[in-house]
Amino acid sequence: MAQQVIQLALEKLSCSICLDLLKDPVTIPCGHSYCMSCIKSYWGEDDETKTRSCPQCRESISPRPVLVKNTMLAELVEELKNTGLPAASPDHFYAGPGDVACDLCAGRKLKASKSCLVCMASYCEQHLQPHYNLAPFRKHSLIQATLKLHENICPEHDEVMKIFCRTDQLCICYLCSMDDHKGHITVSAAAERAERQKELGVNRPKIQQRIQDMERDAKVLQQEIKAVKDSADKAVRDSKEVFTDLIELIEKKSSEVEQQIRSQQKTEDSRIKELLEKMEQEIAGLRRKDTELEQLSLTEDHLHFLKNYPSLCHPSDYEDFPRSNNSPLRYFEELAGAVTEAGDKLHALLNDECQKISLAVNKADVLLPQKEPKTREEFLKYSHHITMDPDTAHTYLSLSDGNRKATLTKTDKSLSSDPNRFGERWQVLCREALTGRCYWEVKLSGKIHVAVAYKDIGRKGTREECGFGYNGKSWSLECSNSCYTFRYNNISTVISGPRSSPVGVYLDHEAGTLSFYSISETMTLLHRVQTRFTQPLYPGFWLPYNAGDTVELCDLP
Repeated sequence: MAQQVIQLALEKLSCSICLDLLKDPVTIPCGHSYCMSCIKSYWGEDDETKTRSCPQCRESISPRPVLVKNTMLAELVEELKNTGLPAASPDHFYAGPGDVACDLCAGRKLKASKSCLVCMASYCEQHLQPHYNLAPFRKHSLIQATLKLHENICPEHDEVMKIFCRTDQLCICYLCSMDDHKGHITVSAAAERAERQKELGVNRPKIQQRIQDMERDAKVLQQEIKAVKDSADKAVRDSKEVFTDLIELIEKKSSEVEQQIRSQQKTEDSRIKELLEKMEQEIAGLRRKDTELEQLSLTEDHLHFLKNYPSLCHPSDYEDFPRSNNSPLRYFEELAGAVTEAGDKLHALLNDECQKISLAVNKADVLLPQKEPKTREEFLKYSHHITMDPDTAHTYLSLSDGNRKATLTKTDKSLSSDPNRFGERWQVLCREALTGRCYWEVKLSGKIHVAVAYKDIGRKGTREECGFGYNGKSWSLECSNSCYTFRYNNISTVISGPRSSPVGVYLDHEAGTLSFYSISETMTLLHRVQTRFTQPLYPGFWLPYNAGDTVELCDLP
């Protein structure tokens, strides 16, 4: 009863705006009360003369009233708090849109905290108490409050679905099991849940490992984006610098040719003007002589004529001037032709070189991680024929089958002392330097390390200096009957996965990806490395344990 009184007081002394107990309560002219901050925020502060309204009854209020704290309501709220009002929590708030409402609350409903799969109802903390305190309710199944309780009811029989049909992979009620699902394999929903929970325990670590792998790959991709941007920015700067130099050179040569042409033009202008001036002077002299001859021809004085004629008609030393051949002027056509020819050659050269540049730009996408193959047929497209290098094989290793099989004998053979030969570690490298995308498979007998390494890995010395996986120059997968262990730079990672022989190795050198696969009917990824390889890689093998252990490179299509 006391709880009901408190519940009623909660409803009466709550602000209808914030749905919480009144804080600094104020009563407006229509009689409704609110928190002072809530009603101020609701009305706003813009215009004091603007007509306001009550959020509940919508009665118009003008002008805006002066808001004064209602002391009596404030005291009632304080007394209510002192009666042991439960601390405010999500369970004591009223249900709103999207919330699960208590099915037993009368009037304004509180949020439900639990739903009962037996009662098929949802309860707030107050109405949930019988399920905690009364024996008949304690066996009921409580879940987090949900709006989807109806999904647990059989739509055909209106019964709770407590049975799982394994034949049809459906949840059913007991009537369904005697009707449409008669003869099917059925178990209780709880039993099926327990079975699926076991599967979840197995599958979840795989999913978590997948998440870790993808997060690591995503981090590498983010780093790759930055690396690509930095590389692209540098390439743009370098290309701009080169093309700017070319443009400056072309502009300089253009200016030099222009100056040369103008200089030659000036020289030709001076020569022609000088010649023209001489011609004009001679023309003027000839005109004077012609005038004198005309006057002489008109004289009637024979003696005067004979006396002056010889001096006027005597041939002068005329200068030979070049004559026009009436053909188009071609003073600079030859030079223009030379410039055009040079331009055509430069244009063709730039076109050829720019095509090479475009090809280089298009090839830049190999720097980005490539999508790995999925099926063995796809992997085999990148199969690579490799052989073991006898010059690197430890003296305890015997190579056979065309240097494609190594057997640990632990018998020292008389072999030449070669600086490339492994000394303390029973290891061998292959001859072929691998770049690009490559795939190979190896058959294993015994506990074998399948590895790749840089050529300059140490050949003699400590395990950290020359052991595959114990330094920064090699990556190794140790394959045993019980598990796999991946090593790099002396850091070990134990890997679970199906034991198989052969084991597949996939390398995408440019993408910095190295993957190991267990091969059966499907390709099972054991481990993937994402890094940046700085040198070509050489496959290698380490047989560190028992005499008779072998590793053999598979013949692939």
